[in-house]
Amino acid sequence: MKSELTLEATDNMTKNRSSDQLIWLLIAAIALVAALFVPFSQFVLHVEYDYTLRTVALGGALLGIVSGVLGCFAVLRRQSLLGDALSHAALPGVAIAFLLAGRDLGLLLIGAGVTSWLGVYFIRLVTGTTRIKQDAAMGIVLAAWFAAGIALLVYIQARPDASQAGLDTFIFGQAAAIVERDVRLIATVGAVSFIVLALFWKEFKLITFDPEFAGASGFRVNLLSLLLSTLIVVAIVLGLQLAGVILMVGMLIASGIAARQWTNQLGQMVMLSAVFGAFAGGAGAIVSAVDADIPTGPLIVVVAFLLVAISLGFAPGRGLVWTLLRQRSDRRLFAAQTMLQDLYHYALDHGRADLPAPEPFLVGVRGAAAREGLRQLQARGHAQRSNGAWMLTRTGIEAAARDDRNHQLWSVYRQYADDLALPMVAEDRQQEIADALPPAAVAKLEYKLDTIRNAAASSTEEPSLPNAVTDR
Repeated sequence: MKSELTLEATDNMTKNRSSDQLIWLLIAAIALVAALFVPFSQFVLHVEYDYTLRTVALGGALLGIVSGVLGCFAVLRRQSLLGDALSHAALPGVAIAFLLAGRDLGLLLIGAGVTSWLGVYFIRLVTGTTRIKQDAAMGIVLAAWFAAGIALLVYIQARPDASQAGLDTFIFGQAAAIVERDVRLIATVGAVSFIVLALFWKEFKLITFDPEFAGASGFRVNLLSLLLSTLIVVAIVLGLQLAGVILMVGMLIASGIAARQWTNQLGQMVMLSAVFGAFAGGAGAIVSAVDADIPTGPLIVVVAFLLVAISLGFAPGRGLVWTLLRQRSDRRLFAAQTMLQDLYHYALDHGRADLPAPEPFLVGVRGAAAREGLRQLQARGHAQRSNGAWMLTRTGIEAAARDDRNHQLWSVYRQYADDLALPMVAEDRQQEIADALPPAAVAKLEYKLDTIRNAAASSTEEPSLPNAVTDR
């Protein structure tokens, strides 16, 4: 038993190392594509890296890192709509800050952060004191706060003061207005957010995956959730000038969604999401420089969701392509195993295990799956065709006998697992029972099966319980 546990632990460590290697290879591939994209954009797309483009690209990459890291928690906690609600909730804060203090960008962002945070508090208040669910509360904040912001913007634009011009760019973003000071602001605030995230990493991880256990363990779940939501608000506020209140949710969740397809570990997901976000922010800004009429913020979101589409399609284990290939392989395997048993039992019922079975009979029983199964058996050397009939080869008979005994052992396990005090495992007759149970448990099943067979052979009446042993 100890050696089995050691072997299982070794297998898990091997799988973890393979996963780590895959993540690092993916990061290296993205870094290589990013490095090659710069000369490609210069010589093929004729992009000139002037001060504005360098600033916007760097700001987009930094914002992609910040929003990608913090967006992972919104995705895992199924709060993607929270980012949309809070980004819309920032608009009235921008308008109120302008009415109180003018066009100072720092004060405008502070106003946006205050109203977004009030949106967080309102959502928590409503869900905690009423029967309204979280998605409905988010919808209320999204609609009410955004409507208030639009009303305030219309009021401001109706004033004769010319200083209000350009406030509506916070709706869709205006990347060209980013200057070096804004990039430093994103880097500084992002670094502070990462420090907070590192300090509370264990707590944030726990409330993300098991908030009930966190509460039972004495953690202040509500306070930690509010702190995590505040960090998300920070990421949203930082991206308002680049992506605007409408598109910021795309930057917040796209990288996390893409990273989730590649790994099951939170640390790897956060790191990979940061890389995806940086690539989307930088590449989107560079591509938008090809034509002055191409908006930067929307193009960054488009690149981010191209990464999502690639991840959904090709991520190992979860991607659509891998899923289709696995399903196809499973269908072929099932068809082959089914035909192997059909040929074996047809032959035994007619006297010998190597007797041929007519192909029309097999197709009539199993339909189109019979032809696929027979092709698979022929390719493996388990069956051969002769004069319109199919028969098992020697290796096919041996494989069928092992598979048939495996099915019988699973039947015995289903009936007598409790009586024999066997460990509980999921019954899967396509799996070798020796791979699912320890040797001592398999030995008990072997003994029980032989006992049932001997009793059936020596009795003129077939026992009532062991009839499931012949179930196939």
